[in-house]
Amino acid sequence: MPALDLPKLARAAEAACDRARAEILPRFRNVAVEIKADGSPVTEADRAAEQVLRAALHAALPEAAILGEEFGAEGASGASLQWVIDPIDGTIAFSRGIPLFGTLLALLEDGEAVLGVIDCCAIGERTLGWKGGGCFRNGTPVRASTATQIGRALVSHGDVFCFDRAGQRAVFERMAREIPMLRGYTDAFGHAQTCAGAIDAMVDLDLNPWDMAATRILVKEAGGRCVVTPPQANGKAGIVFGAPALVETLAAWLGL
Repeated sequence: MPALDLPKLARAAEAACDRARAEILPRFRNVAVEIKADGSPVTEADRAAEQVLRAALHAALPEAAILGEEFGAEGASGASLQWVIDPIDGTIAFSRGIPLFGTLLALLEDGEAVLGVIDCCAIGERTLGWKGGGCFRNGTPVRASTATQIGRALVSHGDVFCFDRAGQRAVFERMAREIPMLRGYTDAFGHAQTCAGAIDAMVDLDLNPWDMAATRILVKEAGGRCVVTPPQANGKAGIVFGAPALVETLAAWLGL
C-alpha cells in the first residue's frame, strides 16, 4: 500500500468538518433531544452531521472503513485504514445550549491514529494535526504544556460518574484534594485546550474509541504525552494526557 498523503487527507478532513458545521450550527439551541438506550442524549444534528462526514470521508479515501458513534461500523472488517468519528462530542453541552462541544475525527492506520481533528465549531476553533506534521489551531502551531508541578497546574477532568464507572472515584477525590486548580472542562473542548497547552493535563475516563482517537495523535504532535488506561468491564477505556511530567504523576495515581 502506498504511503498516505497525510497533508492532503488533512485538507479532506477539514472539508468534511466544514460540511458537519453546516448541519450542526443551524440546529444549535434549536433542536429536540432524544435519549438513547445507553442513557446518553442524541439529536438530529448528531445524525445529520455524521451522515455528511461519512460521505465526505468515504469520497476522500474509499478504501478506509468508518466507525462512527451514531451509525456504527461500515467497510471491510479488519481494514488497515479506518476513519473514526464522533459528530458531536459533548452532546450534553450541545443540547443545553452550551457552546463547548465539538466534532472529533481521526484516521487510523493499523489501529494507530495518524491524523486527528477537534472542531469546536461554536467557538470557531479547529485543532488539526497529523503524524510528523505537528498540531495546529486555526492554522497556528500549538504546543502542549510543559508544566511539572501538579500543585500549581491547571488540570481538567471528565464527568465524575465516569471515574465511578472506571472504579477510580478515589483518584478523583485525591485530585480534588491535591490540585487547587482542578476544573471540569469536559469532552472535545477540554481535549482541544489541553492539546494547545491552555490546560496543563486532563484525565478523561470511560471513553469510546471515537472519544479519544483524535486526541491521541494531536497531543503527541503537540509535544505532550498520552497514556491509555486498560479496558474496563464495559469495554471502554480512558486517557491521561498533556504535559509529560504531569501525565506521569496522574498515571501513577491511577495505578498505571
